[in-house]
Amino acid sequence: MPKHLTITCVNDNKKYSFPAGTDLLTISKKIKHNLQFPPIGAKVNNEVQELSYEIYNPKHIEFVDISEPLGLRMYKRSLTFVLIKAFNERFPNATLKISHSVSRGLYCEIEGLDGIIYADDVDKIKNRMMEIISANIPFVREEVYNDDAIEIYRKNNQEDKCKLFQNRKLMYTSVYHLEDTVDYFYGYLAPSTGYLNVFDLIKHHEGMLLCFPNQENPKVLEEQKKEEKIFEIFSEHKKWAKILGVENVGNLNELIDNKRIGEIIKISEALHEKRIAQIADQICNKKDKVKLVLISGPSSSGKTSFCKRLSIQLQVLGFKTMLISLDDYFVEREETPLDENGEFDFECLEAIDTKLFNKCMLALMNGEEIELPKFDFAQGLKTFNGKKTQINNGTLFIVEGIHGLNPGLSQMINDDLKFKIYVSALTQISIDNHNRIPTTDNRLLRRMVRDYKYRGYSAIDTIKRWPSVRRGEEKHIFTFQEEANAIFNSALLYEIAVLKRHAMPILNEVPQMAPHFTESRRLIKFLSYFADVPEYVEKEIPPTSIIREFLGGSSFKY
Repeated sequence: MPKHLTITCVNDNKKYSFPAGTDLLTISKKIKHNLQFPPIGAKVNNEVQELSYEIYNPKHIEFVDISEPLGLRMYKRSLTFVLIKAFNERFPNATLKISHSVSRGLYCEIEGLDGIIYADDVDKIKNRMMEIISANIPFVREEVYNDDAIEIYRKNNQEDKCKLFQNRKLMYTSVYHLEDTVDYFYGYLAPSTGYLNVFDLIKHHEGMLLCFPNQENPKVLEEQKKEEKIFEIFSEHKKWAKILGVENVGNLNELIDNKRIGEIIKISEALHEKRIAQIADQICNKKDKVKLVLISGPSSSGKTSFCKRLSIQLQVLGFKTMLISLDDYFVEREETPLDENGEFDFECLEAIDTKLFNKCMLALMNGEEIELPKFDFAQGLKTFNGKKTQINNGTLFIVEGIHGLNPGLSQMINDDLKFKIYVSALTQISIDNHNRIPTTDNRLLRRMVRDYKYRGYSAIDTIKRWPSVRRGEEKHIFTFQEEANAIFNSALLYEIAVLKRHAMPILNEVPQMAPHFTESRRLIKFLSYFADVPEYVEKEIPPTSIIREFLGGSSFKY
C-alpha cells in the first residue's frame, strides 16, 4: 500500500492526504481549489510546476488558473506550441519566429516563403490549430541529458536552441513533445491542448498575430489595439539585430565567449546616439513652432537619461534647453486621489497639478518671470524657494514624466507648440526563435538593480510593487504611445547580459517562504541563459549610456 502524504492547499487553506506519487492534476480534481477557471498549473512550495508533477513529500500547493499572470503565461506558451506544430505541418521548409508583443498579441515572422504569408494560409493554420486543440493532445515534458537535447534540436533544424544550450551549465534539460513536434520553452505548459479554447490568429503585416484571452475575463479575447508606430520601431531594431548577427541569446553568448561583446557595446551606444541626434533634428526642423518637448514612457525606460542626452544634442543645434520634471507638479499629499485599495494613486493624471503646470509653461513661454515649484516628497507638498526664473524666446522646455503624452496634461497649450516623444525599452533580441524576451522583464531587471543600489529596496520590494506599476502603465502610458511624434527605443542589445551580474545576487536573497519567491526563480532561470560579462568589459560602457542610470557610474546627475 503506498505511503500517504499530507499536502496543504493554499487556495482553501486546508490539509489533504494523498498517496505518494499522485500528480497535481488528480489532486486538483479532488479538492475545492475555489478557482473561477480550471487550474492550469500550480505553485509547489512557491515553485512553479506543471499539473503532471507528482508529490513524494509533504507540500504546500497553490493552484493557479488563466486569470492570474502565471497561469496566463502558461496558456500563451502552450498556445504558441500549438501554432508551431500547425505551421510546421503546413510549411516544413520555412521557419516561424515568435518576434514581439504588439497590438495585444504576439507578432510572428516567417523566414522562407519570401518572408510573407498570405491570409488564406493563416486561416488554414488557424483551422489546424483548432483541430489540435479539439483533440486534447497532452504536452509531454522529458528530462534529457543536455548534450542529447542539443542533438535532438540539431536533428530538428533548431540551431538557435543548440547555441543556447551549449552555454548552459546544467547536466539535464527539458524537451517538450506535442506528438511528433519537439521544442523547448522558457517556462511551463498547460497539461494538454484542450485547455486552449480561446484564441485567434490573423494576418498582420507580412506575418501573423497570435491573439490571447483577456486576463480579467478569459472567456473573451483581448481587445486588439492598433500600434503601428511601435510595430515600426520593433521592426527597425529587429533588422539591426539581424544585421549585427545578434538575433538571439545564443548569438550574444558566442560574442561574449569570443571576447567580442565590446564591439556590440560600442555599436549599440552609437545607434542610440545617432537616433537621439535624429530626433533632435526633427525638433530643429520645427523650430519656428515647437516650444515644448514632452517625453513619456513606462517605468525604467531610461526617460531621465534620454532627456539629458537629447538636451545636449539640441544645444549642439543651437538651442537653449530647460529640463522640467512633472514630479515637481504633484498635488499636495492630502489631495492625491486614492486607488481601489485605498492607497495613494500617484500614477493617475489627477495626482498632477495640471492647472499649475499649464500656467507655469505659458508664463515662461511668454517671457514672464515666475517662481517654479519643487516638490518635497518627505512632507508631501510643493515648496517655493523665492528664486525667480525667466527665459529668452529661444529656449526649449523638455518635460519628462509618465503623463507627457496625455493630452489632458497640457490642454491649455496649443498643440502646434508641442513635440511628443515616447521612450521605452523594446527588447530586440529573443531567447530563441520561439521564446521572446518580454520588454517588461528588461525594465523590471533595470528597476530592481537601481532600487537596490540607490533606494535600499530588496528584490521583494520591487517585485511586490511591479504589478501596480504595470497597471498604471496600461492605464496611463500605453494608451497614448501612438500619439508620439517620435519613438526612442532605449533597449541595448547587450544590457541583460550585463544586468545579470548585478541582479542575480539580489534575486538570490529572496527566501523560499516569501510569496514572491516564484517570480524571483523565474527571473533567475531567465538570466541563466545569458553568458557572464566580465566586470572589466562592463567598464567599456560609456558614462552617458542609458544603462548607467541603473548600474551606476553615470556622468549625469539624477
